[in-house]
Amino acid sequence: MFKNRLYALGICIVLALGIAQILYSCSKKKRRPIYFGPGTGTGTGVDPSVYFPPWHNIAPIEVISFSYDRAKSDEENGAALADAILALQPGQKLEIGAGTYSINRWFNVLLHGTASAPIWITGAPGDRPVLTRPDNAQNVMNVGSGLGSEYICFHGLDFTGGDDLIKLYKCTNIWIDECYIHNGDGVGIAANSENTDHLYITRNLIHDPGDADDTCEGMYLGANNSVYVMTDSIIALNHVHDCGGTQGDGIEVKQGSYNNWIVENHVHGTNYPCILVYGTDGNGINIIERNILYDSNDNILQVQGEAIVRNNLMMGTGVGFASTDHQGQTLNLTFIHNTIITPGRAANMSSWDGRDGMIFCNNVVYSRDAESIRFPNGSSGVTVIGNVVLGTVTGVSIGFITGNGLGDFVGVAWDASIRDANPSGGSPIIGMGDPNYAVPDDITGNTRKTGLDSGAFDYP
Repeated sequence: MFKNRLYALGICIVLALGIAQILYSCSKKKRRPIYFGPGTGTGTGVDPSVYFPPWHNIAPIEVISFSYDRAKSDEENGAALADAILALQPGQKLEIGAGTYSINRWFNVLLHGTASAPIWITGAPGDRPVLTRPDNAQNVMNVGSGLGSEYICFHGLDFTGGDDLIKLYKCTNIWIDECYIHNGDGVGIAANSENTDHLYITRNLIHDPGDADDTCEGMYLGANNSVYVMTDSIIALNHVHDCGGTQGDGIEVKQGSYNNWIVENHVHGTNYPCILVYGTDGNGINIIERNILYDSNDNILQVQGEAIVRNNLMMGTGVGFASTDHQGQTLNLTFIHNTIITPGRAANMSSWDGRDGMIFCNNVVYSRDAESIRFPNGSSGVTVIGNVVLGTVTGVSIGFITGNGLGDFVGVAWDASIRDANPSGGSPIIGMGDPNYAVPDDITGNTRKTGLDSGAFDYP
């Protein structure tokens, strides 16, 4: 069971089964109070409420307490809890006491709150109730299958066991916040069987969502070839790790999904990309920013196109950044003020030649043993300027200078065991950014100064 604590100096300690794990702080350069949710995110000074739904601060009309009955079995308590949840009305809040609630049936949350009277399903203060199943024959919790669900918040709950841990169907304005989602037999959060919109997935801790023979994605949002899409949603401040299995993406946003904000997530230890975002079919863009990503058996970050990718840190094993045609063409992709530090290939853009709206500017791209920037099929029409690189460059001859090595940073390691990628004093990164492609804030949420630095971090 995880207890959440907020300490000064930006140190978040998550207690898991009595073992204290000190989670990563993305920068030593903290000039504001630092917020850490239970999923830790990247630990910036940005107010987390900017990622919450507009109705997040509406008080419930009625609070209902639900306690675990120790005279009954986990299955009996689970059946009673499922009935209590399904009976909720707009404006009601159900506070669930500590205990393990095993729901041995198809559990489908079909509820309709409103913007002025949402439905709240939360752990009681100080408690994190466990929702599970006795087997993997069904998902632990389904939401919106059939008539759909809307304006519901799930907060402070522990989901474990079953097949998929949470499966979203026809959903709008669903908020999953500060939940512990782990050790299932499929996917952590899946939204691939109906269209969804205005999802808010924030401050969750997700790990080991499946076994070795499962797809094991932390989040699987939308479906292949735009069959179902997610739109107008925010995926923020989540800590996702140890996604293995046959695929094992950390956060995957499928083709056709658009107007989504993937921000301040901390993702590592994945089989497939830590974050994978496809194109939008021309329907708006996605924004991927201020994420800390490291250690993948594939690409660390992969984005097809129709997106803005800015202020991200990519480190450790795997190709740092990859972009190629997949279920659609690579178009209109802006990649600016990112930092990549990897032993292998750092940035591989295989389908950017001659495409509209391609920008690769103000990045720090360091490879120990391979290419820093690679355009294997050319870079005609691509804007390349303000980059600092280490390693060979293929397919472009302008728009970069060469750095010195890991000494250009305050404290990093090729294996991502140390991740303070702030520029060190005298680093060639300082002042090398082009102001025409500047991002006003850096990865920590602090305003960049005059004398623009390349990469995700602005020199103190």
